[in-house]
Amino acid sequence: MAEQISAELARELIRDGNTDRLNTDPHAVEKLNQSVIEEFRANQGRVDGPLAKWPILLLTMTGAKTGRTLVRPLCYSRDGDRIVIIASQGGAPRNPPWYYNLVANPIVTVEVGAEKFRARAEQVYGAERTRLFDAAAELLPLFADYQNKTKREIPVLTLTRVD
Repeated sequence: MAEQISAELARELIRDGNTDRLNTDPHAVEKLNQSVIEEFRANQGRVDGPLAKWPILLLTMTGAKTGRTLVRPLCYSRDGDRIVIIASQGGAPRNPPWYYNLVANPIVTVEVGAEKFRARAEQVYGAERTRLFDAAAELLPLFADYQNKTKREIPVLTLTRVD
């Protein structure tokens, strides 16, 4: 039987880069996401506990296969007016499901702090991808650890405000 991981323990595992353990409970990531979304919205974009110092946004997107509206909390960095997100999936061999949603449906809603706006997601490549990935990894070193765990090149996307 799989280990039951609480939302609080999931936050600690994410903070500590222990994504392999997190993946032993198929519902842990969903519990973690829901707890972060609720806390973020209740506290004008702030999240306390193990993730308190991390820059977190909420990304509302349309599912590529289902067409459903989905919300995911993601870490981010900034590049001028653009927001940068990393499709790391904790260094898993495959991209996170939300990545495919953005490729299929690039118009999203972003919540940062108390601000909410529409944006267009766009993947970046080559030297631009490397520059933005390295800047994000400097802010959150776990991204470099995740890249070292996987053979795939982790996608980097920018979110550019459209309204």
